[in-house]
Amino acid sequence: MNIRRRIIDYSRGNNLHHFWRLYRLQNKAGKEGMAHDILTFLLSRCAHRHGGYIGPDTVIKNHLSLPHGLHGVFISRYAQIGENCCIYQNVTIGEVNKKAPVIGNNCLVGAGAVIIGDIRIGDNVKIGAGAVVNTNVPDNYTVVSQPMRMIEGEG
Repeated sequence: MNIRRRIIDYSRGNNLHHFWRLYRLQNKAGKEGMAHDILTFLLSRCAHRHGGYIGPDTVIKNHLSLPHGLHGVFISRYAQIGENCCIYQNVTIGEVNKKAPVIGNNCLVGAGAVIIGDIRIGDNVKIGAGAVVNTNVPDNYTVVSQPMRMIEGEG
């Protein structure tokens, strides 16, 4: 395989077919045993190849969309993600003391957003690019980062 083909393969958003197949197999294999261990290892290798991480125990309901692939995406093994969610690149969904966010259905998480801690993100929530979310967000809200500031003499 030449370098051009590899670059194209990594840049496509739909190149996660193998990853999702392993993810489904691992969930069906149960939480213990050699099959689970082997599938967890293969899943970690596949996620690393795509430049991201989705924890082996992450609960993902249906139709998680990653339009830019797994590039820079980190999802804690304790996180729960609802149906029809869309997560863009460089997003962190992290835990604090083994407690991670629960994200509702039909949510959109913009590029570079950070969602961390024992919080709940409601249904139909949009989280803007670069936003840091560490408190609960009710249903049907939009979260954006703080407005731009200009500091004189710092250029």
